[in-house]
Amino acid sequence: MERNAYFDNAKLLLIFLVVFGHAIQPFTSENRFIDALYIWIYTFHMPAFIFLAGFFAKGLWNVEYVLRLMKRLIVPYVIFQSIYTLFYYLIGKDDWQMGHLFDPQWSLWFLLSLFSWHLMLVLYKRIRPFLGVAIAVLTGIFVGYFDSIGHDFSLSRTFVFFPFFLLGYWLNETHIAMLKRRAMKLLSLIIMFTTAISLYYLPEIDPGWFLASHSYAELGAGRVGGLLRLAVYITSAVMIASIFAWIPKRRFKMTTLGERTIYVYLLHGFIIQPIRQFDLLHVTNVFELIGVAVLSVIIVYLLTSQLVITVFQPLIELNISRMKSCFRQYRESQHY
Repeated sequence: MERNAYFDNAKLLLIFLVVFGHAIQPFTSENRFIDALYIWIYTFHMPAFIFLAGFFAKGLWNVEYVLRLMKRLIVPYVIFQSIYTLFYYLIGKDDWQMGHLFDPQWSLWFLLSLFSWHLMLVLYKRIRPFLGVAIAVLTGIFVGYFDSIGHDFSLSRTFVFFPFFLLGYWLNETHIAMLKRRAMKLLSLIIMFTTAISLYYLPEIDPGWFLASHSYAELGAGRVGGLLRLAVYITSAVMIASIFAWIPKRRFKMTTLGERTIYVYLLHGFIIQPIRQFDLLHVTNVFELIGVAVLSVIIVYLLTSQLVITVFQPLIELNISRMKSCFRQYRESQHY
């Protein structure tokens, strides 16, 4: 089956924003505009990724399917958890030590949570969609009151972000096509612009609200934390819809890069973390911000290249098919 260009375009945009967001994060405390831009990106980019993951989930429950999930998610997690820990030590990062194997380094939490969401779906798909999403939202709100549910095993993010995964599972292409209507696209522009202006002029917002790994007590919210998380849910939902309204449906030359976003997600830390650690970037004006955006594009392009995929496929996909193909082509060229 031919891949749907719309979803690959969406994934490509979102992975660019992951890299760009991580690149500008160190400068958020120095510049109000960058801080607002960073939080604006975080209102939707991971929830949108999670929504797409749910959209393509099957919700199966058998030993073969679970084993495939473990091969695709848990084994790469263990591999990269170990590699990142060693890498952090080598570059002198202060918090390189991992408390235990399932205290995720960098952005590896996504692999743990994605595995859990697939398993949770087995139960939730038996519940009527509206009721199931409502229960998932209430659960995501409820866990924020417990300090013990945090970063370890990616528990907090698993519960807090699960409603977006479940929404993706229940919605279909017809629902998404409704976002392409002219009225919806106009409304989405208003929503995106209003959100950006609000984030700039409102009192400083702790990005931890959108990272979903902290309890309300850690965020300084206390009893009203549940209401604030509900506001975050609503903001993220309308921002996802607004962004998806403007994703192009046509296929471009670069669309194919959207098929390889897992490589960017797992590997970009080996570029961004040294840049942070050795203070190699400085952003003080809009031109330097544009420069960081260009650098982020280059990183995405580099990490989706055939060379990188061939080299890292054994670690990420546990597969050496590309290496075999290259070796076979080399032997054929030598023969002729």
